[in-house]
Amino acid sequence: MSKIPSELRYSKDHEWVRIEGDLAYVGITDYAQDTLGEVVYVELPSVGEQFAANDEIANIESVKAASAIYNPIAGTVASLNEELDASPELINEDSYEHYLYTLKDFNASDLDDLLDSDAYGEFLKTLD
Repeated sequence: MSKIPSELRYSKDHEWVRIEGDLAYVGITDYAQDTLGEVVYVELPSVGEQFAANDEIANIESVKAASAIYNPIAGTVASLNEELDASPELINEDSYEHYLYTLKDFNASDLDDLLDSDAYGEFLKTLD
């Protein structure tokens, strides 16, 4: 069973969002990294770029497949997790600790469109 931390919000595309102050941290879920398999490359957006909710923002490549990452909430890219350049496999070790990027000036109302941990867990059951 995938880990689903209760303090996060989730998209049906298997991204998570954590709000800390005026930044939104975005990563992929445990289910997503498990489905992808061994992550070998992460292509991230540029700092300062603006994205709407559901825009394709990044790509993750694994030994199995390449997968697009969709931005769960609108905002401006504030920073990137640069550790992933040299060590993309960190996502497999703990996909909740190793975020992909942060957003500033994000649209907090977009969070209402995301799932809480219970709803995301129920959604995963429909995928089996």
